[in-house]
Amino acid sequence: MINTATIHPHGRGRRLCQWLLAGLVLLPWYSHAVQDVLPPDQVFRYEVSLDSGSSPEAILVEWNIRPAHYMYRERMGFATATEGVELGEAIMPAGEIHEDEFFGEMEIYRGKALIRIPVVSRAPDVRELELEIRSQGCADIGLCYPPQRWKTTVSFDSQGKAAGSGGLRALFGSRTARDSSEPLPPEEAFRPLVEVIDPFRLGVTWTIADDYYLYRDSLKASAAAGNPQPGTLIMPPGKQKTDEYFGETRVFYNEVLVEIPLSRATPEPTPMALVLEYQGCKEDGICYPPQTISIDVDLPAASNSDQPVARPAAGTPGTGTMVSEQDRLSHLIGTGNLALVMLTFTGLGLLLAFTPCVLPMVPILSGIIAGQGDNVTTRKAFMLSLTYVLGMALTYTIAGAVFAAAGQQVQSALQKPWIIISAAVLFVALALSMFGLYELRVPAAIQNRLSNAGGKQKAGTYIGTAVMGMLSALVVTSCVAPPLVATLAVIGQTGDVVRGASALFALSIGMGLPLLVIGTSAGRLIPKAGAWMNNVKGAFGFMMLGLAIWMLERILPANVILVMWAMLVFMAGVFLGAFQTLDTSSRAVHKLGKGLGLLAAFYGAVMLVGSLSGGTDPLRPLHFSTAQQQSAHLVFKRIKSVEDLQRELAQATSLGQPVMLDFYADWCVSCKEMEKYTFTDAGVLQALANTVTLQADVTANDDVDQKLLQYFGIYGPPTIVFFGPDGLERPDYRVVGYMSGAEFSRHINQFLQSPPPNP
Repeated sequence: MINTATIHPHGRGRRLCQWLLAGLVLLPWYSHAVQDVLPPDQVFRYEVSLDSGSSPEAILVEWNIRPAHYMYRERMGFATATEGVELGEAIMPAGEIHEDEFFGEMEIYRGKALIRIPVVSRAPDVRELELEIRSQGCADIGLCYPPQRWKTTVSFDSQGKAAGSGGLRALFGSRTARDSSEPLPPEEAFRPLVEVIDPFRLGVTWTIADDYYLYRDSLKASAAAGNPQPGTLIMPPGKQKTDEYFGETRVFYNEVLVEIPLSRATPEPTPMALVLEYQGCKEDGICYPPQTISIDVDLPAASNSDQPVARPAAGTPGTGTMVSEQDRLSHLIGTGNLALVMLTFTGLGLLLAFTPCVLPMVPILSGIIAGQGDNVTTRKAFMLSLTYVLGMALTYTIAGAVFAAAGQQVQSALQKPWIIISAAVLFVALALSMFGLYELRVPAAIQNRLSNAGGKQKAGTYIGTAVMGMLSALVVTSCVAPPLVATLAVIGQTGDVVRGASALFALSIGMGLPLLVIGTSAGRLIPKAGAWMNNVKGAFGFMMLGLAIWMLERILPANVILVMWAMLVFMAGVFLGAFQTLDTSSRAVHKLGKGLGLLAAFYGAVMLVGSLSGGTDPLRPLHFSTAQQQSAHLVFKRIKSVEDLQRELAQATSLGQPVMLDFYADWCVSCKEMEKYTFTDAGVLQALANTVTLQADVTANDDVDQKLLQYFGIYGPPTIVFFGPDGLERPDYRVVGYMSGAEFSRHINQFLQSPPPNP
């Protein structure tokens, strides 16, 4: 926030320039070296006198402008707050026309300029008034000074002269001692004191000089890579101020305490280089450029008891206030009995097993077991299933712990295009093996060694199954849910990898329990030999091809994906016997298969036609939305960076509107579910009618996306953040993972009716 960037309604493209200019203006206060750039009070000098012989009497302000400098006529203003005195409109001579680089065509003064200010009325007992003079000028070298405000006391004496108590003395008097009109250096006007509240929180007390203020939105904290990372600042709302240049904004006066939550990668004592950013102004004076300072902090050792809640901004269970699900779970991980934590998260994983993100693993495991041919016993099916689930759980747990401790998003990291394409190619290869084109085996040399070491079991089979379980972790990470966020938050913020990873492992085992049941039963349900086995393997082959397409949906255009689905469904119809000849002696099952095959072939052809007509939805390939139907979807305004968000929040706050920010990614399955079902719900649309809806697309996962995610401590989409009309986040109302339309509309109404947070 730079005060000098909007000093004139016609200014464009001057923000960067005026940062530099404002910095040059402040150079005399920071350096002992003599600079060519002089402060404004040495460049633009004025002398005040009183013309008491005129009718009405008038105050004369004579400007003496240093050579190679000029003043803007339109930027001059004169006012008084003295009661009993009314000033008329200033009478200013015409200036020369100047094509200004920053403001366009302007009138300017050079050398001298005499301004007459009529005193329309003055009470008899008023013997002096306080005159405020506003001005702005530039130097020919390309430097523009910030807007200036001068105050002087004008006395009406018998000689008709105006004696300036703050004008001439301030301009021409001694500068050996700083007077009240001279701005302080920023390090004296705004002084931070950092203290360690506990191993996970810092407190910064800002002491602000009298007649100065700090912009609330300018306060930021960061740290270099490898340091504990600051989270979202916790600070009071501040006072509403109508800024001359920025409109409605919030500022701090005198003193303010800002709390900084920390994410630690280790509980060991560690030093930290805390970087603070701030910007402030002098009341009725200059605004400083943005300032940055670095302060070394020594953090003490941490333990679980030091961390009351995973995210300090959130509520605490048991207080009666709204607490989000992920905060409740993270509180359980950090403070609960470890056995209870493991049991709870196993149950939560079991619930997640029936989401679209985990169900695609069923054909993978089933295909592996079916691929064993007629030599599948119940015991072997169970062991293969257990190997698969353990491979998935261990990989998911280790990856989650490592990425959370490093402050990164495991979800987005495992959704890189090359990873998705590699996994899709592998599933295609598995599918082709199911169709009998070849047989996938571990190299004979490795298999023989492992078989000899492991006895009679075919170790190569189990290794391959474990590898497939590890790769299946890629599928699981396409969704993010409150239990996952809670475990990652505990690891990232407390540095307690053991408790967080234990919960993550229990969550993975819970997701794998249905796979154990399905896999074990496959050994009993799948026929031991015959043509049925080939049919079952072929069915699993089509499932794996469908899984490959489902994964590629995250990186390929929707119309291309529709063509792939069309080809797959059509070929499945051929596999079912759509075009085989039947006679009257054909068995009923063959007739049923042919009928289903014809339907599949027909539907595949319809999808192909739909893709050529611009369709994108496999469930409605020929559906053409009308303008009215298209408008029945929540409309988002896309943002990219933290700066974009702050700009939109400032605008919404000025209008008194709440804000909802949705984090979305093309590779996020639950995000697409929210788009299709939740954001088209009539109740949701009605609840958000007066709410500003923003969306951050983090598909690219570039540096800007990472910075925005880290700003909120978010581990991945879908995550929805809510801000009140005051521009402050309501962290307890965050939504993580998929939520149905009815449930989401109730959540929104609860948020809209919630009181503002305590200052």
